Amino acid sequence: MTRRILSVAGVAAVVAYCLAPFYWMVVSAFRRPQDQFDDSPVPSRWSTENLSAVFSGGNGFGRALLNSVVVAGCTTALTLLIGTSTAYALARLDFRFKNAVLGLVVAASMFPGISQLVPLLKLFTDLGWINTYQAMVLPSLGFALPLSVWLLTAFFRQLPFELEQAAMVDGCTRGQAFRKIIVPLAAPGVFTTAILTFIATWNEFLIALSMVNRKEMQTATVAISKFTGVSGFDQPFGTQMAAGVVVTVPLIAVVLVFQRRIVAGLTAGGVK
Repeated sequence: MTRRILSVAGVAAVVAYCLAPFYWMVVSAFRRPQDQFDDSPVPSRWSTENLSAVFSGGNGFGRALLNSVVVAGCTTALTLLIGTSTAYALARLDFRFKNAVLGLVVAASMFPGISQLVPLLKLFTDLGWINTYQAMVLPSLGFALPLSVWLLTAFFRQLPFELEQAAMVDGCTRGQAFRKIIVPLAAPGVFTTAILTFIATWNEFLIALSMVNRKEMQTATVAISKFTGVSGFDQPFGTQMAAGVVVTVPLIAVVLVFQRRIVAGLTAGGVK
């Protein structure tokens, strides 16, 4: 009994620790602007002024949200297209140095993003890509692909090769067997990879800040960092907290709706 109580208490402590920042963000979002430095756990007077200020004309937050959707959506689609094909080849084909290639893919994800910004900025400046979507999508793709290839390679290795052999005996080519048999069976892993990629790209800040200097092209995370107060010099904590809620709630909703698929993708192959 004591062990069970300690286990429940430990889980409750971890959950409270993880949710405390989000709770404080929500509470701060619903404070009045003049109460933004209040440290009470509940607003003395609830207000939606901060939420209204988020979408005021001067902030351009609506366009920033659209830009985030475009960048995250394109990055996720390209990651799945390239990552699925690459992972399938690494899982199914036999060639020399296959493990070394997979190791290089994983090693590519270990380079700090800040070390790549200067050469990327120089390259995109020469190409005339500054203030374009591709200047944000391609670097994000470079960081998302290693993780997706690693996850999907492990997932494809769990699928029996006999399924493809049976499909090819029935007249399918290797490509048709991949599209009609393997991809549907790999849906949990692909879906999990898509969710993780979308969330990582949605929250990305450094690349979007470095590659874009036009207000109409900035993403939501960059727009939040550039909010100004009434005088232009004070820090609008309440508005930034409200914008953080607006940006975070859709991600929470997606995870809650598709949590079964995400868990299935992460645990696939863990039990024989």
